[in-house]
This record gives sequence, C-alpha cells and structure tokens, in this order.
Amino acid sequence: MISADLKKQYYEALVAKDSEYEGLFYVGVKTTGVFCRPTCPARKPKFENCEFYATAQQALLASYRPCQRCRPLSHPNQVSDVVRILVEAVEKNPEKRWKGQDFKALSIDESTARRQFKKRFGMTFVEYARARRMGLALKNIRSGRTVIDAQLSTGYESGSGFRDAFSRIMGAAPTQVDEEHVLKASWIDTRLGPMMAVADEKALYLLEFVDRRGLEREVERLRKRTKSAIVPGVTEPIRSIERELAQYFEGTLTVFHTPLFWLGTPFQKSVWEQLIAIPPGETRSYQDIANALGKPTACRAVAQANGANQLAIVIPCHRVINASGELGGYGGGLTRKNWLLTHEKQGDN
Repeated sequence: MISADLKKQYYEALVAKDSEYEGLFYVGVKTTGVFCRPTCPARKPKFENCEFYATAQQALLASYRPCQRCRPLSHPNQVSDVVRILVEAVEKNPEKRWKGQDFKALSIDESTARRQFKKRFGMTFVEYARARRMGLALKNIRSGRTVIDAQLSTGYESGSGFRDAFSRIMGAAPTQVDEEHVLKASWIDTRLGPMMAVADEKALYLLEFVDRRGLEREVERLRKRTKSAIVPGVTEPIRSIERELAQYFEGTLTVFHTPLFWLGTPFQKSVWEQLIAIPPGETRSYQDIANALGKPTACRAVAQANGANQLAIVIPCHRVINASGELGGYGGGLTRKNWLLTHEKQGDN
C-alpha cells in the first residue's frame, strides 16, 4: 500500500517528468484506462484521477493497459525506430558523410534525428556519425595506414580540417593517439534509467546514471586524466557490466566481478575498498568508514572521496548514510539511493 504522502511525492514527480523516479512507480490514469512511466510526455491527469503502483505488473492486474507514448513495459529511453535505423545505416557504411537527401531516402526528418540522438547519446546524429568515422580513421592509422589515407577515407579533402576534427572528437591529434589511449563509451538501459559505461578492453573506468548532474565534466576529466580519446563503442568489460547489472536488478547478483580501473588517490582508493566491503543490505556512516581507516578525524575527506566515486552501484557509495540515519547525498539522486538500499535489503531477507 502506497501512503498518501508518497502518492503526493509521486504526483509531483509525474508533473515534473522527473527521470530520477524511473522504475520506482507507475501511474494508472482512471479517465483513459492506461498506465504510464513517470516521464511520460502526455498531458498530465489530475491528482484524483491517478492510481500509483510499484510495478508494471500491478498496473496490468488493475486492468490498465500500457501507454503507447511512453511504453512503460520497455526500458526507460529505449532506442526509437529513428535511432535504430540510423545507427544500422552508419554501421553499414561508417565512412559515409551524411547529407540532407540521405535522410529523405530513409523517410526520416533531419531535425527529428538531431533531437533524438541528442537525447539518447548526448550528441547530434551528425556528431555521432562523425565520431564513428573518426573511430574508423583511428583504427586505420593503428593498422599501419598513413594519416593521409585515413583522412581521405573519412571524406576530408583538407589535412588541417581532418586534424582539427579528429582532435576535437578524440582529444588528441591523429599521430598522437594509439590503441592504449582509447576508451569506449556505451549506453546501458537499467531498471532505474539509462547509465553510461566507459571502458577499455581490460577494465571499466566509469559507470554513472546519464542524468547525473555534472556527468559531462566527469567524462571530460576522465579523458584528460587518462590522456585518452573517448569514442562510442563496446568492449568486453562493458558487456560484462551490462550482464551483471541485469542480474543485480533481478536480485540474483550481489557481488560484481567486472574488472575495474580505479582512478583516484591512495586515500580515495582506501575509502572505495571500504565501500566494497559493506555487505549488501547494510549501511555505514562516513564516521564508521573514517574509524575503519584508523583516521577518525577524516570524516569530511571520506565524504569527498565517496562523492568522487565514478563507478556507481559497483562501488556502492549508496550504502553510506549520515550518522543520524538520514540518507545523505547521492549523485544519482536520493530517490534512487533509497530504492537501491531497499532493493538490497529485500534481497538479503
């Protein structure tokens, strides 16, 4: 049974289309007979016409049918047909430079493609296709082809134009990038909304909710500190964490085995080791962790190290709460933090 206060909170989230509440509730609309996810773009019903459910199954059992606009039975932000068609087209011919008539040939509106890619990947379709071309150019350079060959294969007649475009996307000039300095970034759909994973072929560097405030700065900071190019793509650690996240949300996995790359100071790493040691279903305070490290006066430094964690869920900073018992902060939002803790406690029972 959902309390009256929680219903009001859910309604406010519905009106605000707050993505932090994705997967936490579904709303059945009495006047239409449909149920929706919190971020549904449809016109919002009155509060008295709403019924709230913890799962989609509960809404279905209450005789509501799924909304055709927000598709509550799919993952949040599941890829649209427009995005799917264009991604497939890029993969068929990654060296292609797209023009207006190419969109018309696929019966796709160019502005729609731009908007949907911006929402999905944080870049327009043209930027996505260009990044894919540049990724191919990088592969060609690593395989022994000359820079001029890579330049021409990606459609750039001007050498300076190619180098400038390459540097903007990759973060380094063509002759300065090698295989050891390329990270791949991929989008992972989860029960609580989409996450971004960044990894090389050996380890996972970053895992964050896409709507986390300051994520773009985190990615840029990662690129600079590792002196790496970050391009769209998938690696084995990304495949691994996607599988493990699915198992975690299903309640069948509590310990992650995907290899991690910890980019932090020795003190930060010592804090993160303490976080991983917290059993699922339990919590610790910042003071508890400071005491465990033998540095009882380092409570504030522990909190800062906790906030610097770039591997959400896997390094469970959500298990750290205030000494008063209050949740404290969380980069993914307090609503998600509360859900994660409840989910883990249920699995512990």
